Amino acid sequence: MSESPFSEVLRNATWGDHESAEDESYLKALMAGHLSPEAYGEMVAQHYFAYVALDGAARSLAEDPVAAPFVFPELYREEALVRDLETIYGSGWRSRIEPSKPTLTLVARINQVATWPAGYIAHHYTRYMGDLSGGQFIRMELQKIYGYQPGGGIDFYLFDGIGSLPRFKNEYRARLDALPLDEAEKQRLIRETKLAYLLNTEVLGELGRVARSEVAA
Repeated sequence: MSESPFSEVLRNATWGDHESAEDESYLKALMAGHLSPEAYGEMVAQHYFAYVALDGAARSLAEDPVAAPFVFPELYREEALVRDLETIYGSGWRSRIEPSKPTLTLVARINQVATWPAGYIAHHYTRYMGDLSGGQFIRMELQKIYGYQPGGGIDFYLFDGIGSLPRFKNEYRARLDALPLDEAEKQRLIRETKLAYLLNTEVLGELGRVARSEVAA
């Protein structure tokens, strides 16, 4: 029996974590059109802090032989998130946002693993593969709900620089399969990916409290 590709092993090992990350009240309220643009902006703001850290880790590991295949400048999200925040909150957006406690924990962990290639890959995989998959459905719904168009509001979800999304995701999985890691390091990467899902779920959980307070108001 042939050994399963690592991308498949990783996906199967974290599938339950992925599903729990999706089952959150904030996203349900957002997709139902129950939140104000400012409450949507709360999620954009938390993304901003997380991606500044994640893309900073990418830049620091750009020359690392293990991490380099997962450094994609065309994926960097900071500029897109700035456009979205300017659209939602206006030019004074920086004074309107702050990281939640779960976001601070997530950012601290990303910064902590910024010198560990497999740890960086775990967080990159957790965020970007989700953005390139379910995130595209979120984008389409946000365009319907808020009327945002490319140029600000939903730019976080636009990945025009990578061409075909299915082709890119297939290439990404191939790079996971080609990782030059021994079994112990692969297991560490899997554990870090599960932690990354947990930390991101906690960020969504905090946003859920924002959603519930707004819906109840």
